[in-house]
Amino acid sequence: MDVTSYARIEPFVTLDGSEIREWIGSVSIPARNQSLAEATIPPGGATTAHYHRLTEELYLVAAGEGRLVIDGEERLIVEGDCALIPPGATHKLFNTGAGPLRIVCACAPAYSDADTVLVE
Repeated sequence: MDVTSYARIEPFVTLDGSEIREWIGSVSIPARNQSLAEATIPPGGATTAHYHRLTEELYLVAAGEGRLVIDGEERLIVEGDCALIPPGATHKLFNTGAGPLRIVCACAPAYSDADTVLVE
């Protein structure tokens, strides 16, 4: 049985510049078909615009507020919102709030730097 405690997860920075804590995926407990992580973006911060060749992502806002841009379409997002990011869709996330923006990211297949293409 594989179980990961949030308190024991070491953060790292992905290609898009966000701080990640991965419960399940290529860095922590390997999963074959998916990954689950939390991305944290500081106030005033933003990720680098990017897309994933194969990966479909779900962004669930766990805390904070921000602006999500997917293929040029912009949307304000707040705690409790969930966004679908299809494979190949260029996306960028901005923290527009006073505190950290925390996003739970589910990826299928599992996130990998090799599948991430930076566009800025």
